Amino acid sequence: MTENDLDASALKSNYIRDLIAVDTASGRFGGKVQTRFPPEPNGFLHIGHAKAICLDFAIAAENHGVCNLRFDDTNPATEDVSYVDAIVEDLAWLGFEPAATFHSSDYFEQLYDWAELLITKNLAYVDDQSPDLIADQRGGFGQPGVDSPFRSRPITENLELFRKMRAGECAEGSRVLRAKIDMQHENMQMRDPVMYRIRGESHYRTGGDWPIYPTYDWAHGQGDAIEGVTHSLCTLEFSDNRELYDWYLAQLPLPGPAPYQTEFARLELTHTVTSKRQLKELVTAGVVDGWEDPRLPTLRALRRRGYPASSIRDFCSFIGVARTNARHDIELLESFVRTDLNRSSLRRMAVLRPLKLVITNWPTDTSGAPASDFRTLTNNPENEGDGTRTVPFGKELWIEHDDFKMEPPPKYFRLSPGREVRLRGGYLITCTGALLDDDGTPLEVHCTYDPLTAGGAAPDGRKVKATIHWVEAKTAVDATVALYDRLFTTKVPGDATGNPLDDLNEHSRELLEGCKLEPALRETVPGEVVQFERLGYFATDADDPLLFHRTVGLRDEWAKLEKRAKG
Repeated sequence: MTENDLDASALKSNYIRDLIAVDTASGRFGGKVQTRFPPEPNGFLHIGHAKAICLDFAIAAENHGVCNLRFDDTNPATEDVSYVDAIVEDLAWLGFEPAATFHSSDYFEQLYDWAELLITKNLAYVDDQSPDLIADQRGGFGQPGVDSPFRSRPITENLELFRKMRAGECAEGSRVLRAKIDMQHENMQMRDPVMYRIRGESHYRTGGDWPIYPTYDWAHGQGDAIEGVTHSLCTLEFSDNRELYDWYLAQLPLPGPAPYQTEFARLELTHTVTSKRQLKELVTAGVVDGWEDPRLPTLRALRRRGYPASSIRDFCSFIGVARTNARHDIELLESFVRTDLNRSSLRRMAVLRPLKLVITNWPTDTSGAPASDFRTLTNNPENEGDGTRTVPFGKELWIEHDDFKMEPPPKYFRLSPGREVRLRGGYLITCTGALLDDDGTPLEVHCTYDPLTAGGAAPDGRKVKATIHWVEAKTAVDATVALYDRLFTTKVPGDATGNPLDDLNEHSRELLEGCKLEPALRETVPGEVVQFERLGYFATDADDPLLFHRTVGLRDEWAKLEKRAKG
């Protein structure tokens, strides 16, 4: 996305934009604005990342700056090149192109040299204690920390031991390098944080070159400084890390002005989770079918489900930037998806739970076979340029089971014995009866049609109270349709028990086999979203052209929530 793609809604004021406006006006950083999106390649991007991405790139674009992509690849045990490739792909799908791509591993040599510098300044030391003991000695909020017995090691000994760590002469877990700050500091992040740990795993980029790896806090700010980042935008969980971010930068001979960190609220949605750990648990436990399962909030899953990238960008812009965390209704996101798809999606007819309808007075041709007919329907009433299509029509049709009741309840206006309804773009039909099984379930509905009502309008002006959709039986395309509900039954999964899995919706997906589609649906391309009239928006599966995923329904649930909230 470029600055030309920014609309007025993307530029609405918030405290981060106000802060940057002050910086540019004062000439800080020479008027330069540079941001970065720094994911760790240990999982797939999700809707929460989308907010950070949109903010990082928008801030840079509207200030004529650049936004880079930097992979925070400092933990070889969990990272993989497959995640790198997926992140690049998802970022491009969302509509953003970084000015450049970097990796924290690009800076391993520089970070190591700077670590030695801190040792020589008596600001870092090698600690031989176990990780658990180090954690215990840090104390807690309102509790004092305990100095490590190795805190007073001589500088020369620390240098020698650190170089042995670098040379691979120390066992994993046997020692770490820690910054020497203040074990009584009120900010727990400042109590002699770990800078390096020994890891035996091979790194996906550097292989076995490095037996030691920097921590996030040691690599993050320094990476920003090396790249020339001016404004390091992070989510609120990193607020306590900001003081450490600044401390590290203040000790080093940086190539330019020190960047600074500003935090914003992360994005959370109702009825789902965005924790990488919890998402991974859903995948490994087989609750969902991999990271692209349309019930997940990963960008790959949302793409497969048919969410337009533009609707995600618009949603992120609409919710804005806040200083406190909040959970947004998933119905709000769906309303943006629905609005986008209403403008762009072609209309098609599909019957998900088919019931045979026979027009008993349908004419025959000269050979005695049922006559052929075609109806002309609009492809998209929101866009005349999408034109029209012809749809086969004939003696036998498929309709939805729910569109017929042998004994209709009150205020049921669809098909029932003696009642006349409109077939969408077809004719007015009147039900004359139905074949039922032994349990009273309809097997076949019989109707007559009025040949003077082609297109669905009666010349005598009589009105009907219902219009139903249909698919011609001979030319119908058989397909599978996946219907999705919320993955979790509660707005905040795990809020009551602490375990989101306790709130799983066991009926979050329903697969319908033998659905009947109009022939034009054979022509949809992978990932294309169409509107099944009266049913919702459905995306063609990327691998199976006869599998459709329901993206969203037609009803705007967000509008109902807003109305209820306003009383």
